[in-house]
Amino acid sequence: MNTFVDQIKIEVHAGKGGDGMVAFRREKYVPNGGPAGGDGGRGGSIILKVDEGLRTLMDFRYHRIFKAKNGGNGMSKQMTGPSADDTVIAVPQGTTVRDLDTGEIIGDLVEKDQELVVAKGGRGGRGNIHFASAKNPAPEIAENGEPGEDHYLELELKMLADVGLIGFPSVGKSTLLSVVTGAKPKIAAYEFTTLTPNLGMVMLPDGRDFAMADMPGLIEGASKGIGLGLKFLRHIERTRVLLHLVDMSSEDAHQAIARYQQINHELANYDPELLKRPQIVVATKMDLPNATENLQTFKADLATDTTLADKPRIFPISAVTHQGVQQLMQLTADLLDKTPAFDSESHDKELVAEYKAAAPQKEDSADFTITKDEDGTWVLGGEKLIRLFKMTDLTHEESQLRFARQLRHMGVDDALRAKGVQDGDLVRIEKFVFEFIQ
Repeated sequence: MNTFVDQIKIEVHAGKGGDGMVAFRREKYVPNGGPAGGDGGRGGSIILKVDEGLRTLMDFRYHRIFKAKNGGNGMSKQMTGPSADDTVIAVPQGTTVRDLDTGEIIGDLVEKDQELVVAKGGRGGRGNIHFASAKNPAPEIAENGEPGEDHYLELELKMLADVGLIGFPSVGKSTLLSVVTGAKPKIAAYEFTTLTPNLGMVMLPDGRDFAMADMPGLIEGASKGIGLGLKFLRHIERTRVLLHLVDMSSEDAHQAIARYQQINHELANYDPELLKRPQIVVATKMDLPNATENLQTFKADLATDTTLADKPRIFPISAVTHQGVQQLMQLTADLLDKTPAFDSESHDKELVAEYKAAAPQKEDSADFTITKDEDGTWVLGGEKLIRLFKMTDLTHEESQLRFARQLRHMGVDDALRAKGVQDGDLVRIEKFVFEFIQ
């Protein structure tokens, strides 16, 4: 069973604010007590928090809907209802959060204990103490709690590794990772043995250490989604140094340079910035026949390659016999010391425009919308109007009249007349139906 999950879709529903209360103070020896209804409490928010102990998004496979609790209702004697606790969801480091409705990247969780509020809880409704005035000293008006935010999100895990092992399938990436770290990736003599990234820590005798990731094999067309390409390329984005493994055991002496150029071409197609990362070319399987002769041919072919401004360093190894492996790790650590930390956040911001262009337009972006049902009922909608409706306490006549005034000030009445509404026509907001009166 594949236990590495690097992309998942979830729903988050923040809690509704508590309703405000209509109440009056009636106590002995307290004349003119007046309104005393308290406010509702705040609804719980949904928060994502980095947990360094997590390595995958596996926990979300069977739990994808998260709901926070609602705030408590207001009480008499001007007492505010209790606020709900926030719902905190643990995610691994390297999780990028995207809103599926807009396509925007709304957060990038890469730091220890970093938090991101992905759905904000609604504020509590106001009690009738807030609506008292000289004209109406005893109002029977209170607000319902504000609805909490609802979002559909995509969580994408990009493995946080300092060094990425890239190369064609079966060039020895998993073998090298198993030799220099405590990781135990699956190793076999067929292509695409590695289906998911593997991560391990390299510990050097001088006390230095770094994280190394063995990426799934790359083939032609990977940047267009062929094979395991996109699954691979997502994870290589955040590595600081690339070890480009090239197999030297082929019977075709020129196969090494062809595959080396092909992988660089796929990296450039996906993101040209990847080719600017420091790269060491690792000639693998040097313990096999033809490897020495093929390495000389590869060096000659590389010297005549006009597409490379700077010729990369070539380091021969044999992971099986451990030849050159320790020296390669020392060289990699030295290169990491000279390479600044990669700013993944600014990189993801550059990609936001691409997602925005493909994202559908958000519905109900206007204050209100007017449509007509098949039975002739006028239907009011729109984000702002629905929010006001849900925060109106329809059990009190004064609250209903206040809502009617709010609609009039928004221009709903005039818009209905412009659409041709007649006196006595039915108007519906969600399940609430009333008659329009001129």
